[in-house]
Amino acid sequence: MADQVRNVFQKYKSSALLAILIIFYCVGLVGLLIPDEKEYFLSLSFLNLILSFCIMILARKTNIFLFLSFLLLCFFVGITVELIGTKTGLLFGNYAYGNNLGYKLSGVPIVIGLNWGILIATSASIANVLKSSIPIKIIVSVGLMILLDFLMEPVAMKSDFWNWKNETIPFYNYICWGLVSFPLQLVYFKFKIVETNIVFNVLFIILSLFFLILNLF
Repeated sequence: MADQVRNVFQKYKSSALLAILIIFYCVGLVGLLIPDEKEYFLSLSFLNLILSFCIMILARKTNIFLFLSFLLLCFFVGITVELIGTKTGLLFGNYAYGNNLGYKLSGVPIVIGLNWGILIATSASIANVLKSSIPIKIIVSVGLMILLDFLMEPVAMKSDFWNWKNETIPFYNYICWGLVSFPLQLVYFKFKIVETNIVFNVLFIILSLFFLILNLF
């Protein structure tokens, strides 16, 4: 009986969290597509990342402490590599963050650390559906992250999220995405922290469609 109650609770909790995600991203997308409202909605972009991060934590079903510890690792790794990238250009290339992603730590928005955790967990959730070996799942996860970054980059420059020198996105950026995300995905899978989760899957799809639509329009 207790298991049945727990399953019903999880089912409706996931549905509620998905509804919140869909509503917020749809509202944000419409706002960004309306010229007179675009700047206002851009200034609130960091809130969508914070919301996504919180919903992802609430949607998690197993090993929550281990998952939170891993997200903390992603945060510190993400902030560190971004600091190296923006200060030296040794990682990702020559770029700088703009003004629409909220509070910055030495030039790097705090939410970027959250973003690394979001992308690692959601891409891994989708890859984990595959009936394949862990190395294949890791490669697919990394590939999905690079694909999403490919969709984000043009929108980011137009939205003052971040800007590239000479407005040119270097191929080296995608190589570094793979180099940074691979060890994180390796830890996530090898230590069996990965969880296939419908909310994670849909969040990744929402993010992909969000940036794809903004690229088209």
